[in-house]
Amino acid sequence: MKTTNYILVLFISLFGNSVFAQSIPVKKNTTPLTIGETVEIHSTILNEDRILNIYLPHGYSKDSVKEYPVIYLLDGTIDEDFIHIAGLVQFGSFSWINMLPETIVVGISNIDRKRDFTFHTDDKGYTKEFPTTGHSAPFIKFIENELQPFIKNNYTTNGTNTIIGQSLGGLLATEILFKKPDLFDNYIIVSPSLWWDNESLLEFTPVTYKTNKSIYVAVGKEGEIMEREAKALYEKLKPLNKKNAKVYYQFFEKQHHADALHLAVYDAFEKLFYKNLIFRIKKN
Repeated sequence: MKTTNYILVLFISLFGNSVFAQSIPVKKNTTPLTIGETVEIHSTILNEDRILNIYLPHGYSKDSVKEYPVIYLLDGTIDEDFIHIAGLVQFGSFSWINMLPETIVVGISNIDRKRDFTFHTDDKGYTKEFPTTGHSAPFIKFIENELQPFIKNNYTTNGTNTIIGQSLGGLLATEILFKKPDLFDNYIIVSPSLWWDNESLLEFTPVTYKTNKSIYVAVGKEGEIMEREAKALYEKLKPLNKKNAKVYYQFFEKQHHADALHLAVYDAFEKLFYKNLIFRIKKN
């Protein structure tokens, strides 16, 4: 070995670790990364405490005169859909994207989604497999009489409300649309579990809307039953296009039940809220 190479190897072996260690930055200050707040409320209707994860737009202030629309997210637990849906809302509301207005996201954390998202059934097969099911009625009452008033009273909102539901959450969003449609202005329904109670909800006659609605239905490549039911829901809602609703449908052939939601919500935001789409196409 040449003398110079030997000296270099010896230097690295003796002093290399300390030299490299000194090049690593030392942490000085740490502050929380905050995108909103987590709130615990008590529901008298449900007789339990519920956790809400709330995304607040950048610069949001309760003292501001600016008012915001609200997205209510079923399956809104931190480790479920809250983070990535809040991210889509933030991205879509950037001024250079302008897909949707700055929006508050209310993620409703789950306790028992099978209980809260399903309506009563007399089918013993369902009740045996899912013994806690059948309590969507009080959960919808909670949304109407406790949750929405709480958000209205504690945050600066403009009265425009959207609901996002996927799978059993899509079942619940559909039930609300059919039975209490004016709880929300916009419905984003992804991969709805309309197989529940032998597809009885598809036979239900929806309540007439008092205000105009925008409704988005999507499904991935999820098998014959799920795909047929989602398309059947769209076909049931489609005649409303001529009256007081805008209805959209999208089939994601490369997605399945577990990963359709993210792309579907992005697509829904474009279709439901993207006011400058035509302008941007012409400009480009």
